[in-house]
Amino acid sequence: MRHNKAINHLGRKSGHRKAMLANMASSLLLHKRIETTVAKAKALRTYVEPLITKSKDDSTHSRRTVFSYLKQKEAVTELFRVIAPKIADRPGGYTRILKTGFRVGDAADMAIIELVDFNEAALASAPKKDAKKATTRRSRSKKAAAPAQETPAAEEKAE
Repeated sequence: MRHNKAINHLGRKSGHRKAMLANMASSLLLHKRIETTVAKAKALRTYVEPLITKSKDDSTHSRRTVFSYLKQKEAVTELFRVIAPKIADRPGGYTRILKTGFRVGDAADMAIIELVDFNEAALASAPKKDAKKATTRRSRSKKAAAPAQETPAAEEKAE
């Protein structure tokens, strides 16, 4: 029984798993989106999100800590220069997993994992929060609307 064992071992020894997750995290940070299996995407999310959170503090210590996980200088540079300023005000949830169906060869459940703030298609279709609605959800009675319209006309007659 594997009660309270949170990590998915992905059928690999620990050294292979750590190297695979480091490579996948570097690819995700460099390309902003990768396609993999759902199990690997969920494992990658728990691996990369703390690193993105650590990148909000651009110090030598945090850079060295992130480099010890990623092991690629280009990925660390991309994370601290490009990604960190864009996600500075986001309190978490930096990645999105979209299921894409099944792989042809072995019918593995496939998914796309992407960085949330770098998907231009989703950002373009998102509604603007600044725009106010012209109507209310509750319908107004015609009696309440009619005196409001007559009030300016009554004032003009009084003048």
